[in-house]
Amino acid sequence: MSDAIKHECGIALLRLLKPLEYYKEKYGSSFYGVQKMYLLMEKQHNRGQDGAGLASIKMDIDPGQRYISRIRSNHAQPIQDIFSQINGRISSELQEHPEYLNDIDLQKKNIPYIAELFLGHVRYGTFGKNSIESVHPFLRQNNWMHRNLIVAGNFNLTNVKELFQSLVDLGQHPKELADTVTVMEKIGHFLDDEVTDLYQKCKNEGYSKKEASAVIAERLNIPKILERASRNWDGGYAMAGLIGHGDSFVLRDPAGIRPAYYYKDDEIAVVASERPVIQTVFNVPFDEVKELEPGNAIIIKKNGTVSIEEVRKPLLKKACSFERIYFSRGSDAEIYQERKELGKLVFPSILKAINYDTDNSVFSFIPNTAETSFYGMVEAANDFLNQRKIKSILENKQQLSEEKLQEILAVKLRTEKVAIKDAKLRTFITEDSSRDDLVAHVYDVTYGVVKPNDNLVIIDDSIVRGTTLKQSIIKMMDRLQPKRIVVVSSAPQIRYPDCYGIDMAKLEGLVAFKAALELLKERNLYHIVDEVYKKSKSQELFNDDQVINYVKEIYTPFTDEEISAKIAEMLTPEGVNAEIKIIYQKVADLHKACPKNLGDWYFTGDYPTSGGNRVVNKAFMNFYEGKDARAY
Repeated sequence: MSDAIKHECGIALLRLLKPLEYYKEKYGSSFYGVQKMYLLMEKQHNRGQDGAGLASIKMDIDPGQRYISRIRSNHAQPIQDIFSQINGRISSELQEHPEYLNDIDLQKKNIPYIAELFLGHVRYGTFGKNSIESVHPFLRQNNWMHRNLIVAGNFNLTNVKELFQSLVDLGQHPKELADTVTVMEKIGHFLDDEVTDLYQKCKNEGYSKKEASAVIAERLNIPKILERASRNWDGGYAMAGLIGHGDSFVLRDPAGIRPAYYYKDDEIAVVASERPVIQTVFNVPFDEVKELEPGNAIIIKKNGTVSIEEVRKPLLKKACSFERIYFSRGSDAEIYQERKELGKLVFPSILKAINYDTDNSVFSFIPNTAETSFYGMVEAANDFLNQRKIKSILENKQQLSEEKLQEILAVKLRTEKVAIKDAKLRTFITEDSSRDDLVAHVYDVTYGVVKPNDNLVIIDDSIVRGTTLKQSIIKMMDRLQPKRIVVVSSAPQIRYPDCYGIDMAKLEGLVAFKAALELLKERNLYHIVDEVYKKSKSQELFNDDQVINYVKEIYTPFTDEEISAKIAEMLTPEGVNAEIKIIYQKVADLHKACPKNLGDWYFTGDYPTSGGNRVVNKAFMNFYEGKDARAY
């Protein structure tokens, strides 16, 4: 993706279902869990590089011994940082105590992270906060084992203020107005509630306080706790948690916005944000890794039983389509094919833009994540060429010579790696004009592969703000002297802010929105902006389920093609000689390519939760009133 947007997070929960001795005997190491957690997190580093954290819980530890360990980092390479610290601690303990080396009981008692239950997290800071306090997992401590709570998630809630107030109304004093704190305290409150009720029942049944502790842990109703805690959550989430005595869970939002996959056998139960991560780390086939359905939770009890429970009534599934376009690893079998299909489906629009002149066109991509959709585009182009060859052969079959046949068959698609990203280039000068010049050189080009009268077609995952296109890519492409540069987005026009975890919070940052505003000015229709503001303002005190997304009216007067043409005009830098065209995927074709992930609110404004309409409403009012603020 040429426009850098921060997004998403990644979770990894691992429960070892056998005694640690089993893994030592079978795999040669009692550190099996730590090793697998490193892989689960490293294979998801694409989901977050601002911070990483790991927590573990040891089962059946005697009182007075530490059973919860947690480490977090916001260093430049946080995953490597936390595991180098863990490895250093393990190594030093084994060096100082050689008697631990082949004694798993001693290792478990004395070395942190030699445990049966793990929760890892990788994070992007969507709010720009990268302090260590913002890094997951979060820990809520208590002397009662089953009141200890560890939480990490891939989520964003749209109604944090209301949830915060509900905690205040319960008599709590949350330390921060943030969804992470709010979620932790919500779950923690109902965990405490459940424990208190169970303790009273145990007392009535004649159990001593010491005996009651084990009974409470066994009877703890995790689905009930999660249902009560999440009842008023509005947003997208895959929420993972560990409870001190050894229960664990992952809960997915009712619309399935954020992803979660799981696998279980007789050795392990594992949950992660991406399917191929589990496949690779545990060498299991595609079909054995299951998707956690919307509104469902996977519950792993201390005794090792695993169940899937419906916690929230599922809504119409609107899984995030950006997962398929860009965020998730392309090694997933389904995602790989879907990205290729995105490239195929946009090809007819490309043909139109180059006047069907494939002979004088070079096809390329923006590295690195657009490469798969590029393969799909090339397949569609080759199909087009093959049809042209068949037609030519049939038209000339009466006088077809070997020389003519070779001439027809020799026509090939011209594909090149034109754009090269200098990933390590740093814009270390802060003075604007100098900095802009450095930004312009983030991408370089391959010289000598484009002829002066060629069309240069280059495909990208998506075009969000268009800043890098204008400041760098188009300028660099123009140096190759093509007659036309066609920039293709495998995603549709991004018209609305996201509020479920992607860092696209402000309307005025979206190039499609800016293009629509320019068209409204040019056609003397800018009064629509004032009208949309009045309608939005009138809804300010409405309940979320009453709010209508009137921002759609900004785009109504124009076709997709008109907005694309205006974007091309706006993103054409001064001094560029080539004609610039910009093509976007059609929403209908996106749905064809990605039929399981129909969440398209950033393209259509059709938000899967009622809080989304409030967010877009607020985002538009912020824009209109000149407030540089987030809408959630």
